Amino acid sequence: MNQQEIMTTVDEYVLHTYNRFPISIDRGMGTHVWDSEGKEYLDFMAGIAVYALGYHYPEYDEALKAQIDKVLHTSNLYYHEPLALAAKAVVESTGLSKVFFTNSGAEAIEGAIKSARKYAWMKDGKNNHEIIAMKSSFHGRSVGALSVTGNAHYQDPFKPLMGGVVFAEFNNLQSVLDLVNDTTCAILLETVQGEGGIYPADPEFLQGIRRICDEKDILLILDEIQCGMGRTGTMWAYEQYGIKPDIVTCAKALGCGVPVGAFVLNEKAAAKGLMPGDHGTTYGGNPFVCTAVAEVFSLYEKIGLISHVKEISEYLASSLDAFAEKHACVTAHRGLGLIRGLEFAKEVPVGEVTKRALEKGLLIISAGSNVLRFVPPLIITKEDVDEAMAILEECI
Repeated sequence: MNQQEIMTTVDEYVLHTYNRFPISIDRGMGTHVWDSEGKEYLDFMAGIAVYALGYHYPEYDEALKAQIDKVLHTSNLYYHEPLALAAKAVVESTGLSKVFFTNSGAEAIEGAIKSARKYAWMKDGKNNHEIIAMKSSFHGRSVGALSVTGNAHYQDPFKPLMGGVVFAEFNNLQSVLDLVNDTTCAILLETVQGEGGIYPADPEFLQGIRRICDEKDILLILDEIQCGMGRTGTMWAYEQYGIKPDIVTCAKALGCGVPVGAFVLNEKAAAKGLMPGDHGTTYGGNPFVCTAVAEVFSLYEKIGLISHVKEISEYLASSLDAFAEKHACVTAHRGLGLIRGLEFAKEVPVGEVTKRALEKGLLIISAGSNVLRFVPPLIITKEDVDEAMAILEECI
């Protein structure tokens, strides 16, 4: 098929839930991809923060090929070595206790919600517990994940949603305190709000929520599906705040292209939460995806990827600062590590910027209505940053 035939066929047979960019990606290598007509693009969205290692990292590819020759799937009724290796890597990196592997980030959120509800039920046997989530948040598109997503645009067509959820203002500790009561079982938030516009949590805010949870025996759930796995310059963004969650959710770069998510629990949440029969998945944590997870953690350590992120993110940040100072239409630059956003004046159509960038060979996406989002592969170089900024200059 040529590119036009591919797009026409997809539009004819695939449910129209995405407004896709008008290219068909054929292959990738490193930080670049090529479409079906051979045009090359610099990728600064990494499959939406997925391709931390870039495309076709040799050792990653070889590990998956070797596992294909062994076994892809066993179900969770049996043990297998990739599960042991992946689970050990995830748990030790988070500093928590137990992990449950899912197929996606939304499923990880679902598991975290169920864990919190079960934990509270084990304490008092009641079914009236509330979760405090944040306005302008995004946690996924399943019914449970939508229920804790603080954005009416995503929620309204699908109501009624799951009950027992109230919303506080992100980075406003008093608004959280105002909602805490005897039925509160969990406080759920992104350590860095992604879809909401790239807003990192203020240290005082996140540390204050941790204190509230400790005092009230409430579970703190952090969603690091987009900002985790080294993207902020530490393996988990919460490490920069001097706290640990009771549950953390992850996905995206966890498998670097293979669809896998997880929720990880501390000893308290694991011991008094989900028991045999409470939760399950047919595909979650199968040998293939666990091989990917284990290899990702191994390669992060082997190539010193976190150190690289710290170094290159400073260069990206300074480049974005200079860009913001130069262009009056840019009203703010914020973020951590390699998850960053440029906020534009409301009259500037950010969607048009992404379209122009695509035409000039740069893949980049928005966050919210007026923020240009930077979530490139973690292996990017200074040359990649310079190329991206030069293209954006042309677009502006």
